[in-house]
Amino acid sequence: MRSLALVAALAALSVLPLPAQAAAAVPTKVGQCVATSLKTIATRLEGVPDSGSLVIYANNIVGESYDTIKAITKAKVGDKITLCLTSIPKGCPPGDNRGKFYSALDLRTHGKWNLPDAEHMCGGA
Repeated sequence: MRSLALVAALAALSVLPLPAQAAAAVPTKVGQCVATSLKTIATRLEGVPDSGSLVIYANNIVGESYDTIKAITKAKVGDKITLCLTSIPKGCPPGDNRGKFYSALDLRTHGKWNLPDAEHMCGGA
């Protein structure tokens, strides 16, 4: 009886939405989250302090800000991240995929940030 209850509990858990486990996974729908890690942490302009924040995740999604994000300054390369797609712009020119926003949760520091995937939104500079 006990093993039947365990099987039922595991089956119920299997239908819950969980972050994808592969570091290469990329969220494609608003609200979808994936498990990844931090591959790169830098300033927005290479070698220029206080020029903003730049992160690159293991799944090659980029996050950029003109502001220095305090939670990112506490993060380390290799930190495990839950990364969620929070918005996709509408009305973009064909082929211009910029402007998606992602929220990130650093599982080591519990720091959170929201960043776009480019300095400019679609149709911009």
